[in-house]
Amino acid sequence: MRPLLKFFKSQERHFAKGGKLERLYPLFEAMETLAFTPASVTKGSVHVRDALDLKRMMIVVVAALLPTVVMAMYNTGLQTHRAIASGAEPLARWQTGVFEALGFDYTMDFLACFVHGALYFLPVFVVGFAVGGGIEVLSAIIRRHEINEGFFVTGFLLPLTLPPTIPLWQVATGVAFGVLIGKEVFGGTGMNVLNPALTARAFLFFAYPAEISGDAPWIAAKFIGVDGFSGATALSRAASEGVGALGEFASGAWMDAFLGVIPGSMGETSAALCLFGALVLILTRVGSWRTMLGVVAGSLALATLLNAIGSDTNPMFSVPFYWHVVIGGWAFGTVFMATDPVSSAFTEAGRFIYGLGIGAMVILVRVVNPAYPEGMMMAILFMNMFAPLIDHFFVKANIKRRVARNAAG
Repeated sequence: MRPLLKFFKSQERHFAKGGKLERLYPLFEAMETLAFTPASVTKGSVHVRDALDLKRMMIVVVAALLPTVVMAMYNTGLQTHRAIASGAEPLARWQTGVFEALGFDYTMDFLACFVHGALYFLPVFVVGFAVGGGIEVLSAIIRRHEINEGFFVTGFLLPLTLPPTIPLWQVATGVAFGVLIGKEVFGGTGMNVLNPALTARAFLFFAYPAEISGDAPWIAAKFIGVDGFSGATALSRAASEGVGALGEFASGAWMDAFLGVIPGSMGETSAALCLFGALVLILTRVGSWRTMLGVVAGSLALATLLNAIGSDTNPMFSVPFYWHVVIGGWAFGTVFMATDPVSSAFTEAGRFIYGLGIGAMVILVRVVNPAYPEGMMMAILFMNMFAPLIDHFFVKANIKRRVARNAAG
């Protein structure tokens, strides 16, 4: 690493104040601090020092996400090959041409599924990073401040919440909206009220519903018209047919949903890998276990209540808690979206209440709104707006308690 450090030091004068590349200092600073800890440190007794800075925190989140990224590529290919084996046709896209040119067959072999899925996932990933990262750099240069690291995680999260067949120009539009409206207008990373990745997804959902909802987008194959095969996600089947369409718990269908080998958004299907990510975030103290516990408690309480109430006209009332947690984006949202340290509550008790609200609302939206069975996105964005209010009441209560304690002493 020493030669790299010497290289950065030798180039620093070009980007420093008065240098010929002064305007590009934010870009240079971002590259340097990505590899090395900043040389400048806080001084005095009023500062809190921690070895884990924002860049290192983001890297931990990305490490927790990597198994989900691998699964996103494998399962995208697997669902495509299953559809083709059932009579569907490959899509007339460049991905199909490249896949066949590489000599692969439409088999269930891991490598074939992974490569085929990667041909759909990676373009979405690259376009999202290029557009979002470009806006981040441009914003830093215009405002003359350091490049915010927040997009590093957003760039991973957004593609995982999208279907494989989404047009790339829509990805570019969505990520631009998420970064600009979800973050930059508030002042950048640390200042935003809404989660940028979910803001981008919400924009895409409402602006281009045909490409991000319904049965067609989730499997990259032309299966419409093929008898006995549907591209519907498990959540869509539950909304239209009830828990009976999902299968019995002991039949293996629940385990397939838990492992993630079912249709859905590219990175949201595997609850098992989200559980692994939760362990990483909790053990490293990057993600709040109180928020995750709050989501679990809220979902369990409302799902059980609605199961007890029942309905003759709405099959979602009969879906039990253990199915809710393995279908749709419940697990992914609980682990990677709800725990966003910027847009969630800051106080310890507030985080549990914040998670409790998300857990209750996601079940409420899924069950009582048949037109929109997935409620995780709306639940988190809704509670993002209430997070400052939750913190306000807990901070006021804490101040009041301390004042009373000092007065008594």
